[in-house]
Amino acid sequence: QVQLVESGGGLVQPGGSLRLSCAVSSCTFSTYAMNWYRQAPGKERELVAAITSTGRGTNYADVVKGRFTISRDNVKNMMYLQMNSLKPADTAVYFCNAWDAYLYKDYWGQGTQVTVSS
Repeated sequence: QVQLVESGGGLVQPGGSLRLSCAVSSCTFSTYAMNWYRQAPGKERELVAAITSTGRGTNYADVVKGRFTISRDNVKNMMYLQMNSLKPADTAVYFCNAWDAYLYKDYWGQGTQVTVSS
């Protein structure tokens, strides 16, 4: 069974940085498109960043462009989100998401809390 586990969240001051990690237990991780979503209190879940199966293509929400970087390691079955210049508006639960186009299924992690506050 495919499992996704996020880590790296926590409390950080405005302007600080965090790196989120997503560990994926799957023998076909390298075929998945991967995404980071986030959901703030009272808000709908939004797509933050996306990366293709090879890692060659990425997309970002406008509000995080230039500050966040999504990456993946298909040897280690890991995905990352480097978050720099964090703002209070970035406070949310961040979720790892995988899309298996062959099986037409997606998978979600449990989420990790990111709080940006002084």
